[in-house]
Amino acid sequence: MAHRRHPDCIEGRRPVNRLMRKILHFDLDAFFCSVEELLDPSLHGRAFVVGGSPQGRGVVTSASYAARAFGVRSAMPMARALRLCPDLIPVRGNHRLYGEYSDKVMTLLRGAAPLVEQISIDEAFLDVSDDPRPSGDIARELQIRIREQFELPTSWGAAGNKLVAKVATEVGKPNGLVVVPPGQEANFLAPLPVEMLWGVGPKSRARLQDLEIRTIGDLAALPPAQLERLYGERGTELAARARGQDDSPVVEGHEPRSMSSERTFAKDVDDWDTLRRHLREMSDSVGRRLRREGVAGSTVRLKLRWPDFTTITRQSRLPQPSDVDNEIFRAAAALLRANWKAGRKIRLLGVGVADLGPLTRQLSLFDRSWQEDERLLQAVDSIRAKYGPAALQRGHRIKGKQEQ
Repeated sequence: MAHRRHPDCIEGRRPVNRLMRKILHFDLDAFFCSVEELLDPSLHGRAFVVGGSPQGRGVVTSASYAARAFGVRSAMPMARALRLCPDLIPVRGNHRLYGEYSDKVMTLLRGAAPLVEQISIDEAFLDVSDDPRPSGDIARELQIRIREQFELPTSWGAAGNKLVAKVATEVGKPNGLVVVPPGQEANFLAPLPVEMLWGVGPKSRARLQDLEIRTIGDLAALPPAQLERLYGERGTELAARARGQDDSPVVEGHEPRSMSSERTFAKDVDDWDTLRRHLREMSDSVGRRLRREGVAGSTVRLKLRWPDFTTITRQSRLPQPSDVDNEIFRAAAALLRANWKAGRKIRLLGVGVADLGPLTRQLSLFDRSWQEDERLLQAVDSIRAKYGPAALQRGHRIKGKQEQ
């Protein structure tokens, strides 16, 4: 559902102080769905979702705005989405292509602003404090450029800090631009639902509603001492946010602390060969992404979820940081053997690599085998990047042999 434009969000009510920060936040609207509409224009304006199979345990990854009108949301089970909207069109999606479009948009932004902090595949903050133009003009120009170059709709928020800029983007969706003038942060936030504030989740929202606190303005009006009694030290932070105060900087070159891949099975799996095959595919995927980002990790993590939704994570430390598929797989397989008993069913399996940083190797005077492995991985990555992940498969998958 589109939010109504806020009456106070008009650029130019007072001159912009050059000493004040000018922060932009942008979001690619229904990003995966927008890319799918480029591939298949017949989807435009229709209720469709990108996600998993409705026959299994697939979930909605992205929903078009036409689908959202029926209550369909991301992370919703696909079967429930189809009950809400019987004419819903499920699309499997192409995450490699989404990554390519994201990279192109982020490259454009980094060329247009001195500080860009990417916080997800479809979202970023920009610090344009040194640009003398009004923040709304800067955002509008970038919005038009992205639309013209990539045919993708975006929503933008502009304010003196990250908190208010992000909320402004949410207010303006879809395809909107909302500017909060300096000094109007608290007035802008006051009429909005309290759950739009950072740090207020479903539990906090229910607790606040019990106190008849439904808007951010209601929260800001609470005595700080009462918030401290309710939330401890976090109460002081919530009070500041409710007044629109946020000093967090835009951090250039934001890097993920971990990379992972996980799979929810359509039917619970208790077969070792099947688990190992998925473990291998996910290890390859994580290794490929590490190499693409030019980083390596020192910790391999395994995630297991049983049929009763109990979830455990286990991890092991590598001898040195790695981005090699085989090394990730061997560590993950060892963790699986140590934490799974044959015959026990698994609902979800995941592999991740954490403690990321630059790739470094302990070099040996005589052993240069790693160089051959590196060249082979580069060649494999190049082929898969051009023809897709399935272009090359390991021999055991083709011949049916058991992998050692």
